[in-house]
Amino acid sequence: MFYAQQKNGWFFDPRRVLTYFKHEQSDVILVNAFWYTGLKDPQDQRGFRDALISLGYTVRTKILKEYYDDSSGRYSQKANLDIEIVVDMFNTVDQYDRVVLFSGDGDFERAIELLRSKNTHITVVSTEGMIARELRNATDRYIDLNDIRDQIEKVDY
Repeated sequence: MFYAQQKNGWFFDPRRVLTYFKHEQSDVILVNAFWYTGLKDPQDQRGFRDALISLGYTVRTKILKEYYDDSSGRYSQKANLDIEIVVDMFNTVDQYDRVVLFSGDGDFERAIELLRSKNTHITVVSTEGMIARELRNATDRYIDLNDIRDQIEKVDY
């Protein structure tokens, strides 16, 4: 999601995201909200992570690993938290009947199919050009970040 926000040129506010999805339908009760992020070191983003926790998020982290891309000759960093996301979805599956997944990664296709087979409604939030066709096809509902920008964008007051 970080890269989707960079691509769009705006960032979402975690508080406004919770508010939007809690109030989108009056019968929705928020059971869990998870936030996954890569860290440069264990103290990285400490203030931000504490703020997320105070908002009600369960924060999952992983130290970034450095990868070398042979084709570009450049290094990049990645945390790859896909497994943690899927484990959390299935570990808590008895607590909910709806999932909102902020991702465009096609690797989630099979997990989404399995959750749907358990009568779980899946909404995927991503942005055009950054969502895999397989993921978009597997979901019940797709929301483009730009369509809800005015409700979730981080604004400085």
